[in-house]
Amino acid sequence: MSPISMEDKRYLLQLARSVILDQLGEKSSGSLPERRSPGFMEKRGCFVTLHLSDRLRGCIGIIEPIKSLIAGVKENAIHAGFHDPRFSPVTLHEMENITIEISILTKPVPLVFENADDLKKLLKPGVHGVILSQGYCRATFLPQVWKQLPGTEDFLGHLCQKAGMEKTCWKDTKITVEVYEVSVFSEKDMNRGL
Repeated sequence: MSPISMEDKRYLLQLARSVILDQLGEKSSGSLPERRSPGFMEKRGCFVTLHLSDRLRGCIGIIEPIKSLIAGVKENAIHAGFHDPRFSPVTLHEMENITIEISILTKPVPLVFENADDLKKLLKPGVHGVILSQGYCRATFLPQVWKQLPGTEDFLGHLCQKAGMEKTCWKDTKITVEVYEVSVFSEKDMNRGL
């Protein structure tokens, strides 16, 4: 996987903002020059997260590396802004106060564990994004969610509920758990010069 330079990160954030503004009728992408970077065409999982006054305002992504990074950022920005079922579509007025964050995922790998205690020991809070699945039920939390749910049992319980299962489903050894890591960057970071 190609590393993402600071210039590429800035460009991807500008791109995400411009496609949302385009959807709102503000033709901004015409002012964004096309940038070609080797990493943009690699297939990567990615999420676009919108924050309004430091509160979640939309978050949509693709876990598996099935689309190019550039296509994933464009598509997920539109979905986070207008198709996250938890929120109404963003408005032009809100965009002035929305901060965009992008998470680029490593390929998920299965965790092999013997029991619930073993699973808790294998997880790295703040580092691992976690995918939990059983049958048709599946959900993920990005590593950033550990900030709101720092306790491993609480984190896993909420993830079970997000997947539509019982809060204690993570204790079942038949459950499938995969982990991944992310490279995360936001407009807030860029404004601070990181």
